[in-house]
Amino acid sequence: MAISLFWGVSPHLACQKSSLVPVDAAPVGGSSPDSTARAADTTGLRMLALGDSYTIGQSVSEDYRYPEQVVAKLCAGDHICFEKPQIIATTGWTTGNLIDAITSAPPSGPYQAVTLLIGVNNQFQGRSQEEYATQLSTLLKRSIALAGNQPAHVLVLSIPDYSVTPFGQSTGNAAAIVRSVDSFNTICHQLAINYKVNWLDVTTESRKAAADPTLIAADGLHFSGKEYEIWARLIEPVIKGMVR
Repeated sequence: MAISLFWGVSPHLACQKSSLVPVDAAPVGGSSPDSTARAADTTGLRMLALGDSYTIGQSVSEDYRYPEQVVAKLCAGDHICFEKPQIIATTGWTTGNLIDAITSAPPSGPYQAVTLLIGVNNQFQGRSQEEYATQLSTLLKRSIALAGNQPAHVLVLSIPDYSVTPFGQSTGNAAAIVRSVDSFNTICHQLAINYKVNWLDVTTESRKAAADPTLIAADGLHFSGKEYEIWARLIEPVIKGMVR
């Protein structure tokens, strides 16, 4: 399809329920030797976020992007301080576009955390699930390599469900979008299992926007900073577990 997931804006789909177990929060603001050592050991960390419009935060300010909100929460609440996250994402990108981007200008690892959220534009453009599976496999291998060959330091997010947005509703095909997104997310989840990386369901949360318009951005297609804050809270314990 010629448009980049809506006027140069890419959609979002959903995955299944996460099997991740949250890590217990560490003491904050304490003066014990353990907490001091932990703070000293968890500064200057590096995070890479790969994706499309959801990752770049189409229609929200930079501070409301979910990678930015995650690092802010970790530093403020747990003294786990990452540098400003490196984001390689563009509205409208498919898995193939993302592969091309990191091939032509390879990011320099290792990163202590790598997140990957991609696929909504594959679905929207009617690209095949076979192509998605092949290209997502390539991206997972690249992500693991960028995480210092540590699969446990990679987090794959499910594709959000844009059927709940005004744009999705206006297509008249909301039910078909739901089925298609779920199908792509089944592939996403299974590959995450195969490659032994973390996987997190944000699709379920995205669908709550059907009853709460404050979770949708002003463009009527993407999600708001409020929704990304919910994702950031879900991501936070996973990243915390990577660096402890």
